[in-house]
Amino acid sequence: MTLLTPDQLEARLRQIGAERYHNRHPFHRKLHDGRLDKAQVQAWALNRYYYQARIPAKDATLLARLPTAELRREWRRRIEDHDGTEPGTGGVARWLMLTDGLGLDRDYVESLDGLLPATRFSVDAYVNFVRDQSILAAIASSLTELFSPTIISERVSGMLRHYDFVSEKTLAYFTPRLTQAPRDSDFALAYVRENARTPEQQKEVLGALEFKCSVLWTMLDALDYAYVEGHIPPGAFVP
Repeated sequence: MTLLTPDQLEARLRQIGAERYHNRHPFHRKLHDGRLDKAQVQAWALNRYYYQARIPAKDATLLARLPTAELRREWRRRIEDHDGTEPGTGGVARWLMLTDGLGLDRDYVESLDGLLPATRFSVDAYVNFVRDQSILAAIASSLTELFSPTIISERVSGMLRHYDFVSEKTLAYFTPRLTQAPRDSDFALAYVRENARTPEQQKEVLGALEFKCSVLWTMLDALDYAYVEGHIPPGAFVP
């Protein structure tokens, strides 16, 4: 791999998103287009909760390694966005409002008893990646947020249009993310453009984004196989 200019690197990153981001996954298309029943939407929300709940832990592992107060202040904001600044606030709490609204028992959701094995393995792999890889790769893995406003807009509009069992209140998690995700991705992209200075570092950055896209894709693969194809593994949520 030859050294890319920052603009060329950004173009490669955006190409990865265009090709691999999970808005292209068949399960997402079914969710957006109203082709899932309530039980299948419940399964999606329950499994996605584990991802949402582990994001602050993922960010905390990176925060502990950041070398400057400026970087730590920036990354700490992500933890506050998800954990909130007091009980009942933040993205994780808003996701529980979604599972509540879908009729899932909150204690059951938080127990994680109904997770698909692939959900647990995929999310844990992402947390471990951010913990164990370089700071540059860890930050680059967050760049899926470059593409999240598109999938959020599709998801919210499609679910409100097709499902009478959701409302704007049920989907309140997504509204702040329309501003938080671009803010966070702008910072991460600027960091990567500035700090990926060798072909090896640029390859690492591209691989980190591909890995994160694979995590999100694998989670939907598992949902599709279990709850659309009907192969629910032992111990997982049964509608």
